[in-house]
Amino acid sequence: MSTITLGMLTACLPQWNLAEIAAWAREAGYQALEVAVWPATGGRDFEAGHLPVADFGPRQAEETRDLFARHGLELSALAYYENNLHPDPRRREEIRTHLRHAIDAAHALGVPHVGTFIGRDWTKPVADNLAEAERILPELVEYAGERDVKLVIENCVMEGWHPDGYPGNLAYSPELWEWMFDLGFYLNWDPSHLTWIGIDPVETIAPYIDRIAHAQAKDVELDAAARQRYGFFGKTAKDGNPWDMGWWRYRVPGLGQVDWRRVVDRLYEHGFTGTLSVEHEDPVWSGDPERVTQGLRIAHRTLRPLLVD
Repeated sequence: MSTITLGMLTACLPQWNLAEIAAWAREAGYQALEVAVWPATGGRDFEAGHLPVADFGPRQAEETRDLFARHGLELSALAYYENNLHPDPRRREEIRTHLRHAIDAAHALGVPHVGTFIGRDWTKPVADNLAEAERILPELVEYAGERDVKLVIENCVMEGWHPDGYPGNLAYSPELWEWMFDLGFYLNWDPSHLTWIGIDPVETIAPYIDRIAHAQAKDVELDAAARQRYGFFGKTAKDGNPWDMGWWRYRVPGLGQVDWRRVVDRLYEHGFTGTLSVEHEDPVWSGDPERVTQGLRIAHRTLRPLLVD
């Protein structure tokens, strides 16, 4: 029987340092951390910098390995989910440079995966974006491959990146997965995004299991009555919050529509042996570390009984 490791993405606890998160995660029963490595400059609410990858040398690598060994944790991936097709050339190069730093740090630590987004230039149509991605992104895949690192793309829609709420990350559907696999990317599979756009996540596991290198556990709560008012594309009056679609919201596993029994069963059936990493973006269990960690405990209680020791 293949094993699945239960992990968590550290981005939900930007107030804590990595040592604090590791100690809490081990006490709470988690087995792995997907470590957020954004620059420590702030930005979106879910950005956090828990490893200084831009200035990462042998001493930092040794300290990080010692920390994880001390707590008996795996380091499943480094997480830098940014827009690799950003329309501003200067910003795009900043993102590209930091992604290379993340890859270098992963190589130094022996971490097999770095997570990011394809992204999108929202000033151009999809076809132009795909052509641009084919021109510039293979170099990053090659850079990672030379360092024994896989770039894993989360299938998040990133609708808040587009001024009209359309997809801001061109990796949201199996059609686009097949395109990006041809460029050498792998998938950080997340069922929550598939659920709200009308794709059955369970049915996407078998066809793409060979490219699902890492998985995230996030749930989603759908409001059919609100969708009846706003439609699939969501609210037009967002009151300054580009992420507010009005008819769905993210939840921790067990508090939304995702059928985790079917998800985990299908992952086992097809031989997935990676990490299932809780990504906590639940607005109910947010606001301070106490509420966030309670949300993580709810996720653990939901998922851990489904996993084989």
